[in-house]
Amino acid sequence: MIKQKKNPISTTRKRTIGLFVALGLLFVGSSFKEDFFEIAKQLEIFTTLFKTVNQNYVDETNPAELMDKAIKSMLADLDPYTNYFNEQDVVRFKINNTGEYTGMGALVTRKEDRLIIKEPYKGFPADKAGLKAGDAIIKIGDVELKDYKEDASQLLRGIKNAEFLLTYIRQGKTLTTKLVLNEIDLKAVPFYDMIDNETGYIVLSQFTRKASQETKEAFEALKAKGMKKLVFDLRGNPGGLLHEAVNICNFFVPKDEVIVTTKSKNEKYNNIYKTTKEPLDTEIPIVILVDGKSASASEIVSGALQDLDRAVVVGSRSYGKGLVQRPIDLSYGTQIKITISRYYTPSGRCIQALNYAKKDKDGKATRTEEKNYNAFKTRNQRTVYDGGGIQPDVELPESKNSLLSENLQKHEVLFDFATQYYYKKPQPTDGIPNLTDADFNEFKAYLKSEKISLQTESDLALEALQQAFKKEHNEQAVSAELQQVKMALQKNEEVQLTKNKTEILQLLKDELIKRYQYKEGLYKYYAQQNTVIKKAVVLLQNGSEYNKILKKGF
Repeated sequence: MIKQKKNPISTTRKRTIGLFVALGLLFVGSSFKEDFFEIAKQLEIFTTLFKTVNQNYVDETNPAELMDKAIKSMLADLDPYTNYFNEQDVVRFKINNTGEYTGMGALVTRKEDRLIIKEPYKGFPADKAGLKAGDAIIKIGDVELKDYKEDASQLLRGIKNAEFLLTYIRQGKTLTTKLVLNEIDLKAVPFYDMIDNETGYIVLSQFTRKASQETKEAFEALKAKGMKKLVFDLRGNPGGLLHEAVNICNFFVPKDEVIVTTKSKNEKYNNIYKTTKEPLDTEIPIVILVDGKSASASEIVSGALQDLDRAVVVGSRSYGKGLVQRPIDLSYGTQIKITISRYYTPSGRCIQALNYAKKDKDGKATRTEEKNYNAFKTRNQRTVYDGGGIQPDVELPESKNSLLSENLQKHEVLFDFATQYYYKKPQPTDGIPNLTDADFNEFKAYLKSEKISLQTESDLALEALQQAFKKEHNEQAVSAELQQVKMALQKNEEVQLTKNKTEILQLLKDELIKRYQYKEGLYKYYAQQNTVIKKAVVLLQNGSEYNKILKKGF
C-alpha cells in the first residue's frame, strides 16, 4: 500500500487564511481602506513566497510551524501583548482567564532538559504526590524530557484522574512518584484574615472571572468579624479581566461612577466603564498596596479609587500596563489576542508606561521621562501624574526591590539556595526560619562556590569588553588590566551584598516560609510581620493623617 503524501500547498492555503484574517483584524476601519492596495500587495507577496518555499526548499518543511513562526514574529514587533494562539495556545490562554484547568497544581518552569517545581499548591495533585519546590522532573511516563523540545507542561494535562509516573531528581537522588490529575481551581483571593480587632486584610492575586465574587465573600466575612478598616493587597497582581476590576471598584463607590475609559483609533473600541450596582461600603477606610508587579486590572482598581479619593495607595509605582487586549477567534480553532485601545483612569491619566510605537536605537520601547509627566486632578483636586503606572500616595522604599535582589531572583539564586537550606536545616516548629548572620555568610559562600555572577550592568559590560579584545587578539595585552577591573567588580559585589543584607535575608525567609507552610503561610506571616502592611495599618489607625492625604487638595 502506497501512503499518499500530504499536499503541502493545501495545508499552506488553509494556514494562510488564518494569517489573512489576523492581518485584516490589524487594519480594520479607515486605515485598512486607505492602505488597501499596500496591504493586498504585501499579502500577495507573502502568499507567493510561502508557497514557493514549501514547493522548492531542499528539505521537507512543516507548513504549520512555518506559519506559526511567521505570524508570531510579525506580531512581536508591535507589542508584547498582541499574540497569535494556535490550537494548543488557546487552551493555555483559557486557563489564564478562568483560573480553572485539569492538571498537577503547581508552578513549574522549564530549565534545559527538566521541569523544575517552583511551588506546589497545597492539597493539589503535585502536593499529594509528594513533590516539593526544587524537584526536577526528568521523565513523564515514557517521555524523556531531554528528548522533548515542546512545552513539557502540556504532557501533564489530561482528563480528571489520569495517572502519570514521574521520575524526578531531589538533592542528587533519582526518585519516582505517581501523579493523579484533578481539577485545579486557582483562587483569585488566596488569603484573607483580620490583622487586629478592627483591620481586615485581603489579598487579590489575579483578576479571573471569580475575582469579584471571592473579594465580596472575603469582605463580608471580615465585616462579620468586626472589620472597620481594610488593607487591600494588590502587590504582584498582574491583572486579568477588565469587568472584574470594575465590579470590585463598585464594592466601594456608588452606582454610575466612571471607573475606567478606553480610547482607540477605532471608535467602536472607545468605551466608558461605570459601576452598575449599589455598593457594599462607601465609608470604610481602605489602603491599597501596589508594587512594580501590580499591572493592568490592578492599576485600574488602584488608579480609580485613588482618583475618586476613595482609598490611599501605598507602596511603589505600579508596572504601567495600560494596553487593552481582546481575544478574537480565527479559523481552525486559532485565536488572536490583539491590543485594541488604552486604559485611562477617571482623572484622565493613561496607565501605559512604555511606548511601543516609539523605540530606541536598540529596538526597545521608550518610556516617558519624569520631566514630561502630565498633571491631573482627583475629585478632591489632589494632583496626580501620568507617566505610566500608578504612583502611590505614600511611597515606601521597602516596597521596591533593589537591582541586586531583582537579579538574584531573576537568576533563581535565592530559590536554589533556599532549596539547599530546606533540606540541610531542621524545620522550625512555627514554620518561620530565624535567619542569622551565619546564614547570610553561608549564602555569600554559596555564591562563590557556585561561581554565580550577579549579572550587573558592569559585569555584562566587562564580559562584552573581554569578548571584543579576544576577537581582536589583544586579550593577553590587557589581561592584567582586565583582571584588576574584575577584582574591583567582585569587591563592589561584596559591598552591594552587605548593603542589601536585610532585604536578601527577608526574601530568603519568604521563600522558606512557602516551603514550610505553603503560600497561605506566607500571607499569614505577612499579615503580622510585613513592614509595608505594618505601615498601612498605622496609617489606617491614624484617621486624621489618612483623611489629610485624601483631602489635601482643599
